[in-house]
Amino acid sequence: MTVTYEACYTVKPMEPTKCGRVPLSEWDQIGTITHVPTIYFYRLSQNFHLFPNYTIASNLKDSLSRVLVPFYPLAGRLRWISNGRLELDCNAMGVQFVEAQSSSSLEDLGDFSPSSEHHYLFPRVDYTLPIHELPLVLAQLTKFKCGGISISMIISHAVADGPSALHFTREWARLARGETLQKVPFLDRKVFRAGEPPSVPLTKCHVHTEFDHPPLLLGQTNNSEERKKKTTVAILKLSKFQVETLRKTANESWNRPRNGRAYTRYESVTGHVWRSACKARGHKEEQPTAVGICVDSRSRMEPPLPKEYFGNATLDVVASSLAGDLMSKPLGYASSRIREAIERVNDEYVRSGVEFLKNQEDLSRFQDLYAVGSEKGPFYGNPNLGVVSWLTLPIYGVDFGWGKEVYMGPGTHDFDGDSLLLPGPDGDDGSLLLALCLQVVHMDAFKKHFYEDIE
Repeated sequence: MTVTYEACYTVKPMEPTKCGRVPLSEWDQIGTITHVPTIYFYRLSQNFHLFPNYTIASNLKDSLSRVLVPFYPLAGRLRWISNGRLELDCNAMGVQFVEAQSSSSLEDLGDFSPSSEHHYLFPRVDYTLPIHELPLVLAQLTKFKCGGISISMIISHAVADGPSALHFTREWARLARGETLQKVPFLDRKVFRAGEPPSVPLTKCHVHTEFDHPPLLLGQTNNSEERKKKTTVAILKLSKFQVETLRKTANESWNRPRNGRAYTRYESVTGHVWRSACKARGHKEEQPTAVGICVDSRSRMEPPLPKEYFGNATLDVVASSLAGDLMSKPLGYASSRIREAIERVNDEYVRSGVEFLKNQEDLSRFQDLYAVGSEKGPFYGNPNLGVVSWLTLPIYGVDFGWGKEVYMGPGTHDFDGDSLLLPGPDGDDGSLLLALCLQVVHMDAFKKHFYEDIE
């Protein structure tokens, strides 16, 4: 694929916004603090081209400038303070907007599966620059020879989690198609005591295994070799029938607590992914393994946070087991381990995690800001994995004024064990997509178990 970059702009808020340094919460400063990519592809209708004075790029830039007024933190910059800690400088320096032209057509992209060949469709971040020089949002409009377009965005995870990033994206689209802002972001990070010193420890002590180093392969003292192994990406589809079969199997194969609610789609499918990965990797029975799970704490706090809370309110929790138990016991066992991890997340658990992090001398070891192949930062590949859910997020139907997207998905993700569950492309047909990255030597075996083990 050949992509020609035509122009690059800095887009600033259209009106004056609040300025000054803003403390970030502890949840903002751990995990992935680099940019997270997503992309939307569109086919433009013939009627759209009847407006010669209308240019896609100018409308996108204008609406982006307007949406940055209520979402002004995204126009700022991060700054290191000390001891691996960050703050947000709301200085209205703006975001980056790139215009590009591709020699390919949308048909050349096939099923739009994430590929390293598609990296030209995303704006590039120069991580060799000081962090205070990096925009928090970079967007790229790419025009294809068939008349289709793509809009890609990479948004700093230190400022916005998945729900927050989607809130911004959907409001940008609303303004671009001529509507008004629907939901104002809730920007007060004090709900997580951002910037406050440690307080008296909570009365109940919680064990936060998510802050521990994940298990290593038996016989290894570090994960440096696993980090270097070549990976590949696949998008695997489960039909509504297959999803319902997995849920039925999980719920009928393992005893839940009396009157306990049934295992969800996520718990059932993620349990199946976890078991399949153990089998594909050829784990020994005594091999410890863990799966990382993202849990949105907004509705779990007391009182609940506004749905429009803008920042990081999703927590990574960990379910663990021995591979032998996962492979020999029914699917419901794996789902039960995942359920236990998710149900730990309540108001007290979240606040105890904040206290734990506030009492750490340095946050660097909890941060992921390194590239594939690096020997630094957290690593959740073999024998572990992470399964992020977008199943309940409004990822589809983002209309910038020319109709619904033909595809929406994540950018390239090259980390072993990195996976994402999305609703099927039709949105409401009950199907699911698993976007998965594994080592090349494990992928074929994973596909075999993933489909053949559905009873």
